[in-house]
Amino acid sequence: MKLLVLLLGLLLVVEGLPYLTFPEAMKKWLAEVAKLDSGKLRAVGLVAMALGFLILFLARGGLPE
Repeated sequence: MKLLVLLLGLLLVVEGLPYLTFPEAMKKWLAEVAKLDSGKLRAVGLVAMALGFLILFLARGGLPE
C-alpha cells in the first residue's frame, strides 16, 4: 500500500511539472489535443498504458528465470 501511495505521489509530481514550468505552452498543446478525434486519443492512451505496464514489469524484475 505504501508503494502505491508513493507511486501516486510521483505521478502527480510528474503530471504537474509541465503546467508549472510551461503554462502557456500547455494551453496551446491542450487546444491541439482537443482537436484530435477520440480514436486517436484512445490509441495514444493505449500505447502509453502498455509502455507504462512494460516499464513496471521490467522494473519489478521481469520474468523469473
